[in-house]
Amino acid sequence: MRKRSRLLLAASAATLLAAPAAADTLREALAQAYLNNPTITGQRAQLRATDETVPITKADGRPQLGGQGTYQESVDNSNPFSNRQAVAAIDLSVPVYSGGAVKYGVKAADKRVEAGRATLRGTESSIFSQIVAAYMNVIRDEAIVRLNRANVGVLTVNREATSDRFQIGDLTRTDVAQAEARLAIATSDLETARSNLIQSKENYIQLVGEAPDALEPPPPLPNLPETASAAVDIALDSNPDLIAAHERRKAAAYDVRVAQAGRLPRVSAFTQGSYANFLGSVITPDFTPIGPQNPGQPNITIPAIPNSQQNLAVGVRANLPLYQGGRVPAQVRRAQALLGQAEEQEIEVERSVIAQVRASYASWRASQEVIQASQIAVESNQLALEGVRAENSVGNRTILDILNAEQELLNAQVQLVAARRNAYVAGFSLLAAMGRAEAADLGLDGGIFYDPLDYYEDVRGRRSDWTSRPDPVPSATRTVDTEPQAAPIEPLPETIGPEAAARNLYGPRQPID
Repeated sequence: MRKRSRLLLAASAATLLAAPAAADTLREALAQAYLNNPTITGQRAQLRATDETVPITKADGRPQLGGQGTYQESVDNSNPFSNRQAVAAIDLSVPVYSGGAVKYGVKAADKRVEAGRATLRGTESSIFSQIVAAYMNVIRDEAIVRLNRANVGVLTVNREATSDRFQIGDLTRTDVAQAEARLAIATSDLETARSNLIQSKENYIQLVGEAPDALEPPPPLPNLPETASAAVDIALDSNPDLIAAHERRKAAAYDVRVAQAGRLPRVSAFTQGSYANFLGSVITPDFTPIGPQNPGQPNITIPAIPNSQQNLAVGVRANLPLYQGGRVPAQVRRAQALLGQAEEQEIEVERSVIAQVRASYASWRASQEVIQASQIAVESNQLALEGVRAENSVGNRTILDILNAEQELLNAQVQLVAARRNAYVAGFSLLAAMGRAEAADLGLDGGIFYDPLDYYEDVRGRRSDWTSRPDPVPSATRTVDTEPQAAPIEPLPETIGPEAAARNLYGPRQPID
């Protein structure tokens, strides 16, 4: 059911990595990991957290509204006018000028968001490279297991034939011992190959989230560069790690401006209002009218005290820092040092990218040469083995010669399998270093494509204090219920040798150009 859902999700994507759906394909593995690999989904959550720094910083430049309410009752009050009161107050402050702290703080936050997006791209590309390597490792190790199983079958027949010929006196005990030793070594190599296959399958499960099932051969890699220099030029423009370092440097430069704003005045407009009610506790004293002693003059009376009062004030507030104990210069120097660090790290990443691209290109080109040489070696060793067997039948070659020829053929076949794996992995690593192995490049931009702009556009302008989102639910799938992997051995007829099994390593295959 899970596999069917994966196929439906991937159906609307481009066909760059399309392959028959009869078995697991590389594109399916990448699509599955794109949905539920915890490293990728965790980096997406990290980017969403970085997105929130933009509205957090913008809030410093927006109006602030607060209210306060108090109630007090005097238990021992020498004031005879009131014994209790309730007060409600409201305060509205509108920032007018902050010295550029908010302006450059928002710009720095935006640059860190862009760096986070590039980091997410780099994480996806890195995981995809690991998946390609794991996918090819399974294919390689399955082929090596088949080759070693076939070799064990051939050596078993050789040992039995050698033993039979020893019984009739045609061969010596030395020949039998040599055949038995080669069979024991081949059996050991087979178990080692099976163990390697199990490790590769478990690594595949760790990355993809499900067990490999009859993996299809990978398709040819597109748009590989002609020269290492061309690859480096593309990488300097498109490598996500380098882009992230570049954006972090820009953010650090804005941080310096934010720190410098600490020397400048801050201006804000404010409105304050309050209302107090004495809750009927006001006592008007019984004053005796006071008047002049001269007849005809009016008396003087004390007015009654009101039971409530209100106040409203509007104004402008300016804060001018005169001396802050050296805090601001230290903050500026600290920001400048961090800017210097970001600039050095950008150069470090650039060096790393250039070295990675050149090394991947060299590895890819070398693997192409190894493939051609290994193909020649396999064909030559096949002819040599046939010749040695024919010469042995007329007494010109020994059993040891046959055993050596069979081992050389097996070694050449294993080398060919490994070279094909290495060439594909190196080619994909080269594309990844160039910034050309991301979700859109691999045809994963259909219904399953994750667009980081969606969340950013949703939250960047939010002003309400009462919006929230549901608690997060993990997107990654667990593998605790996955069955332990095995490396079953397909039974082979005793007459089939490793050269016959090699002809079925991958089935029909297009050359990797």
